[in-house]
Amino acid sequence: MGKTYLYRGGFYLTGLLILALGITLNTKTGMGVSPIISVSYSISTIWGLNFGNMTLVLYAFFVVIEMVLHIIRNQKYTRREGAVLAHANKVNLKWVLFMDILQFPLSLVFTRFLNLFSDWLPDLKTAYGDSFAGSFTGRLLFLIAAIALTGIGAAMSLNMRVIPNPGDGIVQAIADCIEKGVGFTKNCFDILNITITLTVSLVFAGKLVGVGIGTVLAVIGVGRVIAVFNHFCMEKMDNLAGMEQAG
Repeated sequence: MGKTYLYRGGFYLTGLLILALGITLNTKTGMGVSPIISVSYSISTIWGLNFGNMTLVLYAFFVVIEMVLHIIRNQKYTRREGAVLAHANKVNLKWVLFMDILQFPLSLVFTRFLNLFSDWLPDLKTAYGDSFAGSFTGRLLFLIAAIALTGIGAAMSLNMRVIPNPGDGIVQAIADCIEKGVGFTKNCFDILNITITLTVSLVFAGKLVGVGIGTVLAVIGVGRVIAVFNHFCMEKMDNLAGMEQAG
């Protein structure tokens, strides 16, 4: 049992590291970032703020919204099911809110990874403008690698069912509250983030910041990478981590 928990924690932390690396590499291509962090990226770029810290603020906001949505959903189900299940719903809500609260320290750790990789990785167009790495083709290849890393990292961390990344957690919370599919909700949430980013960048910078071909490819590609990775690796990872026994 101890070894399965070790594998589970290892896969989870490795997934978070790979996810942070993929997100950061995406920003370094200068071709647009993934929708979920486009708002924090545009704000940090326009006003010269720390990207990791702004993402931490964004994630904290997501967690607060999650908690509010979980309370609303619990009240709705309590009214629908009556007093018989009211106590069970109350106990379940406490557990759900506890898991929400754990996303705060997770966000702090994750955004430190973002800062670490942000300091380590150079801006490709600026640092390698005269070489292949800084060319459009070179940056496009790095973008594809970033999307692959983001998808693999997201799959590894999500499959372990530990603490969800706030970006995933808020989508699930909205989907549960409005009783719509996660895929549909994710698309709508991505559009909302892109709209906010476009508005902020055009109003305060007079140009697009954080939105580009990389944003579009991230919307399309990350989900496909997760699906392919899970097809080939999910069963093996679940067996090693004892996920079948854990349920």
